[in-house]
Amino acid sequence: MGTKMTVHSSKVLGSALGTVMWTCLPKRRKLAIEAIQRHLNVNSEKAIEIGKKSFIHNCRSFLEIFLVPKVNKQFIDDLVIQDPENAFRTFVETNSPIIATTAHMGAWEVLAGLLGEIGTIKHRAQPLVVVRTNKNKDLNELIFKLRGGRGAAVLSHRNAVFGVLRSLKKKGIAAFLVDHNTKRKEAIFTDFLGETAAVNSGPAFLALRGKAVVLPAFLVRNEQGGYTFIIEPALDTETLEGTREEKLQQITRFYTDAVERIVRKYPEQWFWMHKRWKTQPKAGDFILPRTMS
Repeated sequence: MGTKMTVHSSKVLGSALGTVMWTCLPKRRKLAIEAIQRHLNVNSEKAIEIGKKSFIHNCRSFLEIFLVPKVNKQFIDDLVIQDPENAFRTFVETNSPIIATTAHMGAWEVLAGLLGEIGTIKHRAQPLVVVRTNKNKDLNELIFKLRGGRGAAVLSHRNAVFGVLRSLKKKGIAAFLVDHNTKRKEAIFTDFLGETAAVNSGPAFLALRGKAVVLPAFLVRNEQGGYTFIIEPALDTETLEGTREEKLQQITRFYTDAVERIVRKYPEQWFWMHKRWKTQPKAGDFILPRTMS
């Protein structure tokens, strides 16, 4: 089956599965609708429209994990638009270690394939994708195998620190999903879409320790039936001023802002069914303001 046909099949199956989930998971549907209304300030009708599309996009994302091994030069030439035009070149030509931050947005699974392909262009350390593990051991093994099908190494977030730091020392690339809820002990509390959220500070710590640039990168689906690879200007952690804690806060705020911008631009492609704001600060917890002096 050709690549375009495979992508089309994931679209058809994802649409069907997403519609079923929208119908059969009323609690998640309600969670998504309420979150969309509260954080995007839209009416109920618009929230339902965005929410249903979100379920469909999310189901497509899960199915697209099977596309990862197929992400080669031909796949990119046929299906991927770069925004800006030199987006891949930024990854290749950046002469510093890179912490790539992304979100459960659009075709996030396919990003692992793009990183693997980027790794074949420039001879640097093997690209790393750091993810949370699944409780089902067999399922987790399959997911890790598929995500690494194009050459990226997949690491569990539980034991990724030393592997990431070794890679950064060799000017490697390590990618993180930074939009999920996290435990209080791992979090910096800050505003996200108008409500205080627990943001994982781990990528910020590793970027600072590894003297890396932080590069927000996203892969969204476009109207042409393919994907648009979006990167934003990078943050060079070597240029930051202040104490270690202040630098961690600046980095965390930086990638949180990037995620918020992409969610506001493509709300129907984000993972709204997730309990993003579950972990809340307790009395006395520091809350990082949106604008830092």
